[in-house]
Formats: sequence, structure tokens, C-alpha cells
Amino acid sequence: MSILNGFVKEFNEKFVKKEEEFEEGLAGDIKRIRAKLLDEKFLPSIQLRNILDKQIRRARYPMEVAITGQFSSGKSTFLNALLSKNILPTGITPVTSKVNFINYGEEYKLKITYYSGAQEYAPIEAIADFTDQRKHDMRDIKYLTLYAPMDILKDISFVDTPGLNSQSQSDTDTTRRVLRDVGGIIWLTLIDNAGKLSEAQVLEEYMQHFKNKSLCVLNQKDKFTQDQIETTTKYIKDKFGKFFAKVVPISAKMALESRSAHSDILIHDEYEKFIKKFKEDLRINDVNTLNFFEKDFEDYKNKIKKIKEIDSSGNTKLLEESNIQDVLDFIDNTIRPQAAESKEYAIKKDLKGICNILVKEYETIIAVYDSLIEILKNAEDDVLEAFENIHKTYSKELFSVYNSLESIMEKMAHETYKSIKKQKASRYEEKSGFLHKDSYERIEYETYWIDSDNVYKNLFYDDQTIDKMFKRAIKELKQVELDSNEAYRNVYREIKHRIHRWQEPYEQLKKHREIASDMEFSSTRHFAAKVYENVLRSFHRAILENISALRKKFAYFNGALSYSYIQTTQATIAHFEQQIAESVTLYEKEPTKFTIYHPREDEILTKLKANFGFEKIEDFLTSKRNYLFKIIQYSKKQYLDINKDRIEFVESKKLEYIKKIEDIKIIKNDI
Repeated sequence: MSILNGFVKEFNEKFVKKEEEFEEGLAGDIKRIRAKLLDEKFLPSIQLRNILDKQIRRARYPMEVAITGQFSSGKSTFLNALLSKNILPTGITPVTSKVNFINYGEEYKLKITYYSGAQEYAPIEAIADFTDQRKHDMRDIKYLTLYAPMDILKDISFVDTPGLNSQSQSDTDTTRRVLRDVGGIIWLTLIDNAGKLSEAQVLEEYMQHFKNKSLCVLNQKDKFTQDQIETTTKYIKDKFGKFFAKVVPISAKMALESRSAHSDILIHDEYEKFIKKFKEDLRINDVNTLNFFEKDFEDYKNKIKKIKEIDSSGNTKLLEESNIQDVLDFIDNTIRPQAAESKEYAIKKDLKGICNILVKEYETIIAVYDSLIEILKNAEDDVLEAFENIHKTYSKELFSVYNSLESIMEKMAHETYKSIKKQKASRYEEKSGFLHKDSYERIEYETYWIDSDNVYKNLFYDDQTIDKMFKRAIKELKQVELDSNEAYRNVYREIKHRIHRWQEPYEQLKKHREIASDMEFSSTRHFAAKVYENVLRSFHRAILENISALRKKFAYFNGALSYSYIQTTQATIAHFEQQIAESVTLYEKEPTKFTIYHPREDEILTKLKANFGFEKIEDFLTSKRNYLFKIIQYSKKQYLDINKDRIEFVESKKLEYIKKIEDIKIIKNDI
């Protein structure tokens, strides 16, 4: 029993497919869709796998908040305040010439990504070398990513943009694209510049669609009185309320000073320094003991103690006056919920878009098979007409051959008839009367005989007239055979030509979008490349079979014509000589009742045809259901059967993709 249980367990583990379980939330939903779209039946591409993995990373990626505004509005200082550290360079001209992504990392570092796709890392202190648009060697850089071990970056990724009225139009275009995609926007402007015409124009052009996720931050409040701040804030709310959900006056300078000196920040900085030194010392020291660590640990504890003993009330007050907390609250209470909802909507929209792309690509493949089906269907009438034309054309040719053969029969009959000659004969008849008893009278009469030597001489020996006429008829018949065979080949050539025109573009068929299945398109190209094996070969074999049937019929007919016409003539002459002899016998017995038989020309012709088997020849060549008619009818039926079969075969290939489209639409509806 235990052996059986073990077998069942092993079987289930190996062959029974377990339903995969997914985590709760957006990432789990994406994984569920990913598993369905990467099912083996779709032969998924690496690109599809990558883009779905990217969506999972996107779901887990922190909310993005863009910092933008007109140049020299203090964006870098403001970001440094949010990060509680002087990381980004500041200046009096548009310094930031590239998009900077500020993300969480285990250590401070800078990643430079170039338009070529190359990447390099640099110390964070070197960031100014890669962001100052006053330098001329920055054009190859696409964007920068700054990593910092700060808790705020675990949930929020800041995007520092070049601004919307930068000296470079490409920088403005880059900023515009960023604003469209991020979860929230902080528009930073100086209080004394807020509301100017130039800014109003920029807001009208770029910011009118982002109100629900946008915060207007009026920087440098520390330079103005409270009344001035309140007046400007109310003015901006009234004038630009349609662009922003909220307007907040702040002092980035005060916020940076207070936050960078805050005990929590100082403790965190000391912790980062301590951990970094500990890791480095651990790498170069004996790991069997931590003696090297004791002094550093004591120093670290003393520093933390001193930081905690510092009176931070001034910093706290400075932080409150900076009003930076209003910005953080807006991010947490307004941007974050909307960003999460917006991200989920955007990701699911993109997933549906992926499904739509896959459906479109499958429809591209279906169109390949549809066009072939259309060609096969449209060819039917033309092919059937071509077969009918073969019958019409070569029936006339066969009738001409028949006329030639009939002329031969008529000539043979006429020559035989001309060679019927008279000859004298006598019979004895008993005389009447008593005196003439037992006495006979010799009576002469005319009878007929056929000069066969003359017939053979005139027809066969002297100029071989009949032989030449037969050879001419056989040659005509052979030409009909060759021409009809070629006509059959032309039917196949027409089918092949149409399908080859279809084949040419699809042998090079390529997917339009990278995420489409390489294997599906490769399979379709292979189908097009192998169209002879897949479609044409059946038609080709049928045409060759039809030609073979024609040849067999012609071979049979040639055999019939090869029957010795001399023997036929001899048999005919012998027949009529017998008829004449029999008539003479009857005539001599009862002359008053019987006459001497003289063959008529039409009788000779009829007998010649009978001896030659001309009835079969006539049926073969001229009847409405002659051999050509029968082969053509068979060809038509065979063609229609094959065409139907090949259409059904192509339809079956097409249905595979229709089913896949249905499956993808079901997946899309589940998103």
C-alpha cells in the first residue's frame, strides 16, 4: 500500500499541473495575466515576457513625483530639502539639463544612461559633471539616476526635470513627456515670479490637464512678509486654480537647513557612515573576531548620544516655518492615493493594450490565410472555365481528325466501288417443248467482280495515298494530344501563378510589434515557403493524373488506327465478292426471281467502317460524351474536391489563430 501511495504522490508531483497561486494586489493581478499570456500555446516572445516583467516591476516601483517649473525656481534646492541632504547641484542658470530620477538604493551612487544604451556609474559627488547644461559634452546622455539610502525614496521616486522653458526645446519636450506619466507634479516657482505672463503662458500650454495631481509650491517665502505671502498665495489660487489642486508657500532653504540638521537625519547619516565603514573593515580584517569593531562601535554610540542631546527646538521651529510639511502631506494624502489608482489604471490599460497588440498581430497572420482562401475560391470559376475551354477547343480538333478518317474511308470505298467490273458468264437452261426434251440452252449474262489488285495498286502501292492520309490523321491526333496536355499544364500554371503571387510577400512576413510571437510569424513564413507542399502539390498531382489519362486514351486510339487498313480492305472486298457469288448462285437457280448483286458505294463504305471499328472511333472522337468530355468532367470534379479540401486545410490553420484571439480577448476581459 505504501508503495502505491508513493507512486501516486510521485505521479501527482510530476504530471498533475497545480494551479499557481498569486499574491494579493496589483502585482499579483499582473502575474496572473502574465501567466496566461505566456502560456505555451501562444508561443510567447522574449519581448512579451520582458514587457510583462516590466509591468510587475512598475507595479512595485515607488510612486513618481515630478519636480518642474521655470528655470532658476530653486528645484534642486527644494529636492535637497525633501531629501534632507545637499545632493543636487544648484546654480543661477538652468543647471539641470537632463532628467534626474532620484530612487532608493542601498548606497549613494549615480548611474548615467546614454542614448546608445550604454550605462556607467559614478560617485554621487560627480553629479554636477553630468547635469550642467553649460557643458557641451552632455548631449549623449539620455537620463541620470541618483540612488540614495533614504526612507522617503522607498515609497516615492522623485523626477527632477529640466523645466518647461529651458534653453533647449528637447529639454522642454522631455519634461512634457515626464509630466504625462508621473503620479504627481510639484510646480515650483518663486513667489516674486508667480503669476507673470510668461509663467501663465507655460501653465496654459503644458499644465491644464494635470490639476488633480498637481501642487503649486511658491518658493522663497523667507524673503517676504506674511502679508505679502498671503496676498501672493491668494492671487495664485484665484488666477491659476484650474491648474493646481493646492497652492503652498515654502522656503526650500529653511527646510533644507532644518531637515539636514534634524536629529533623525543626523542619526541616519551616522548610521550610514558606520555601516559603510564596518562593511569595509569586515572585508579586510579577520572575520573570526570582531575586536576591530569595538572602538568604532563605541565612537558611533557616543556620536548618537551627542546628537540626541542637541537642542533641536530651533530646527523644529525652522522646519515648521519652512512649510515643507504641507508639501509632504499633499504627497501622502492627495498624490499617493491618486497615483496608486492612476498607476493601476495605467498598468491595466497597458495590459489591455498588450492584448490588443497580440490580437492585431494574430489578425495579421489570419489575413495571410484569408488571402490564400480568397485566391483559392476566386480561382474556381476561372479554372472550371479553362477546363471547359479545353473541351470546346479540342473537341473541334477531334472532329477535324474524324473528318479526315471519314475521308479516308470514303476514298477506300470509292476506289473499291470503281474497281467493280463486269464480266460475261453463262448458264444453261432446259429448253421447253416435247421436241427439246433433255436439251439445254446456253444463256449468257453479265455478272460482276472486284478488281482487288487495282484497288490495292491505286490505294496502297503506287503512291501510298491511304498510308499518307492515315499518317496525316495520326499526326493531327498526336498534335491534339500534345496541345490538350499543354492546356492542362496551363491550368495548373495559372493556379500556381496566383498562389506564387500570394506567396512572395508572405515569405518575408515580419511582426509589426516586438512583443508578438516570433515563432508564430516564423511558422506563417514557413507555411508560405512550403505552399507547394501545403497546397499546390495536390493540384499538380491531379493535373499530371489527368494528362496521364489523356495519354492512355490517345495510346489506345493510336492502336486502333494502327490496325491494318489493307487487311480491312481485303476483308471488305472478300465480303462483297462472297455476296456477288451468292447472288450468282441464286440467280442461276431462279433467274426470274433473283438478280445479280452489284454493291453500292455506300454499302462498301458502311462495311469498311464496320470492319475498321469506325463506330468506336466515331464515339471516341465526336460523340457528346466522348473520351475528352469524360476526362474533363472528371477533372472538374477532382479539382473542386481538391480545392475544397485545401480551403478547409487553410481554414483549419486560420481557426487556430481565431481560437487564440478568443483566448486573448477572454484574458483581456479578466484584466
